[in-house]
Amino acid sequence: MNLSIFGLGYVGCVSLGCLARNGHTVIGVDISETKVDQVNNGLPTIIEKDIDLIIQQENIKGRISATTNFEEAIKTTEVSIICVGTPSSPTGHLNLDYIFKVAENFGKTLKTKNEFHVIAIRSTVMPGTAEKFAAIIAQHSGKTPDVDFAVVSNPEFLREGTAVYDYYHPPITLLGASHAGAAEKVASLYRQLPAEVVITETRVAELMKYVNNTYHALKISFANEIGNICAAMDIDSHKVMEIFCMDKELNISPYYLKPGFAFGGYCLPKDLKGLQALAHDLYVKTPLIENIDKTNDLQVRRAVDLIQSLKKKKLGFLGLSFKAGTDDLRNSPAVILAETLLGKGYEICIYDNNVHVSRLTGTNKDYIETHIPHLSKLMVPTLKQLVDKVEVIIVNNREREYIDFFLEEEISLPVIDMVRLPDPIRKNPNYKGINW
Repeated sequence: MNLSIFGLGYVGCVSLGCLARNGHTVIGVDISETKVDQVNNGLPTIIEKDIDLIIQQENIKGRISATTNFEEAIKTTEVSIICVGTPSSPTGHLNLDYIFKVAENFGKTLKTKNEFHVIAIRSTVMPGTAEKFAAIIAQHSGKTPDVDFAVVSNPEFLREGTAVYDYYHPPITLLGASHAGAAEKVASLYRQLPAEVVITETRVAELMKYVNNTYHALKISFANEIGNICAAMDIDSHKVMEIFCMDKELNISPYYLKPGFAFGGYCLPKDLKGLQALAHDLYVKTPLIENIDKTNDLQVRRAVDLIQSLKKKKLGFLGLSFKAGTDDLRNSPAVILAETLLGKGYEICIYDNNVHVSRLTGTNKDYIETHIPHLSKLMVPTLKQLVDKVEVIIVNNREREYIDFFLEEEISLPVIDMVRLPDPIRKNPNYKGINW
């Protein structure tokens, strides 16, 4: 395939070399004549393991060239890959001036090009950038997005120092597109790599680079705070984290990485506070660990705000325990939510077939008597009775009984979902999810 790459910096140079090595004819485009001359002389524009040899070999084979003439590059290729810089401002916002200038150039050129052209954005950009990029092209060309040309999000996940290896061994290849043919054309560039090609919505793909790298930063910071606590106690921090990483069921897995309501139960809040107290007693600063429960409190506050926005006073809770299949009410976010709303004057009706007030014992009973002392007066014996008495339904647990009820019955009441019910239920016009 004939390809053009806009921007011959780090990502552009690696993409240029690796795509050429895969058999494509690739022309690089940059405003820097120095970089263009380097590529045309078989030299890389960056220092990176193996890229020098790749650029040299592919230049000799005639599969690599470079130019400052963007019109020539666009008109002689069928797919263009955007790798221009998107530097951060002092406030953390991206400077997208360069990328939108490239969009203007595409608009001016595609105005006189009849063939369908695909543009893949590899640069790190915020959600909505591809859409704006396409709008700028349309404005300057008079052409229609997804008819005369298409813009695809194709974020890169290359690490400096191992970029060539990472290119050929990606965890996944991610594409975001609204045009299936354009997505498949870009996907064909990566099909031979040993990783799944994931095609999703454009804005989802655009956000992923930020999510990935923020999570990586979170992991490093978490490990460092654990390391600092270990050091204060003369414990081998690397052995602790080595064992931590051995658990692939919960610790290193997708298990807890699902957006939703606040965490609760007996163990998580208790052990989090225990580690916070230990760090405090050792005079070790752990701002990340110290703020985990503050983020949890904000999720309860978010739920309160969502409920208040409906301006309805009679609320029905489906589920009160901290998770489905249990009667444990200790630190249940649903209990905290109910307690908060009762204090604000709301009427609450609760159905939870797992919770029977007469059977509550020990710390579970003590906890609920402290937070909702008149719980028995709020509970109803059937789900149908709850629906008949309330103006809003709030789903706190993912019980099969609740799902079946919503699938079988036509409910006109507003539904607030804390657990992400199945697709058919989420299509209800009166439905709201806590963060979806």
